[in-house]
Amino acid sequence: MSHTVRRILLVDDDAAIRASLGEALRGMAYDVLAVASGAEALGAMARFAPSVVLSDIRMGEISGLELLTALNERVPHTPVILMTAFDDMPTVVEAMKLGAAEFLVKPLDLDELQDTVDRVCADLDAQTAESYGAKLASEGELVGKTPSMIAIFKLVGQAARSKDTVLIRGESGTGKELVARAIHGHSHVSGGPFVPVNCAALPANLLESELFGHVRGAFTGAVRDRRGRFAQAQGGTIFLDEIGDTNVDFQSKLLRVLQDREFQAVGSDITERTNARVVAATHRPLEEMIVDRTFREDLYYRLRVVEILLPPLRERQGDILVLATHILQRFASANGTAVAKLSSDAERMLKTHSWPGNVRELEHCLLRALLVAQGGVIRAPHLDLRTRTSSTPARIPTLEELERQHVTRVLEIVDGHKGRAAAMLGVSRPRLARLIEKFRLDT
Repeated sequence: MSHTVRRILLVDDDAAIRASLGEALRGMAYDVLAVASGAEALGAMARFAPSVVLSDIRMGEISGLELLTALNERVPHTPVILMTAFDDMPTVVEAMKLGAAEFLVKPLDLDELQDTVDRVCADLDAQTAESYGAKLASEGELVGKTPSMIAIFKLVGQAARSKDTVLIRGESGTGKELVARAIHGHSHVSGGPFVPVNCAALPANLLESELFGHVRGAFTGAVRDRRGRFAQAQGGTIFLDEIGDTNVDFQSKLLRVLQDREFQAVGSDITERTNARVVAATHRPLEEMIVDRTFREDLYYRLRVVEILLPPLRERQGDILVLATHILQRFASANGTAVAKLSSDAERMLKTHSWPGNVRELEHCLLRALLVAQGGVIRAPHLDLRTRTSSTPARIPTLEELERQHVTRVLEIVDGHKGRAAAMLGVSRPRLARLIEKFRLDT
């Protein structure tokens, strides 16, 4: 930090907090003026000329967010650090969108406070120039209060305000699609479509048709033209989930789209352009795959212009009960029932479980518990959590399950046309009819 004494304008309607934080900041060699409201803060700006404003969010007539907006108009080069005891994601990202230099969650850690204020003061121009993305809806399981999740919220906000390609990485069940939807929903293309594609669910030949479309006669069963997902995503976002599961030949075609923003439908020589924003995700170790030549290095760098790493739930111990409460509230709201409570033994079990399936496993666990719990209280036996060591493999789908999934997906792709479906599957029409009857796909 510079040897120049920096001035901190502290804004909080709690007298005890003003006193304690003011004393702490003065002990850090800052000149501090503490005021009790947003109106007082606006009145003090000209005479005090603070280097940084440190403000609570939830106050009386003028909230911290409203104060931030007013300061942006009057003194746009003065950084504002916001703080609150309420750790909801939409507030964090809204603060960053409006141009907050930083966001702190109460109760404040004084070391973190000093590091934050020092960092903001070290380069005021750079900090105020760095404004973050867009407001996120409080949906799904993208919630939390741990430092790692607060950092994710900020990255989501930054990604939402840019047009760059985003690569989301994390284990299965960590919420990669939720992040992708959040980025899209509050980006410059939020009014356009969000088009998700599970790249792992389709073989390479079908994936190319799925993404780029095909023309009539391009292959057996292609009885009419079909628009691909890139065409459908015009003016919006295309989400390429499990991009690490694609083969190198397909990766070459995708690379061209990212480089030139152009593609051709299968069987067509007409070049189409796309303005769809690309967000990709994977749980695969792409760096190792590059060494093994199973993932293109040039595509890797094209995808990870912005990279978001989602931590596994086992590394977010402080978020487990927050997430559990959120999930139970959502279930109650959807079913018009009272919110179930967690007993102390259930809370202990949730906090000590390793959660190999991450947030998805937590949701399924609580749903099962709700079905068997009596009296609106979930206890440890209701959770049915079985310890699983890292050497124990996850359940592998049966061949019949995989066959059903594949037939279902092909029928979706061809809009239920059984002749085209049979051709794509490489089976006869009677064989397809037996599969449809076996898996009850007509019901």
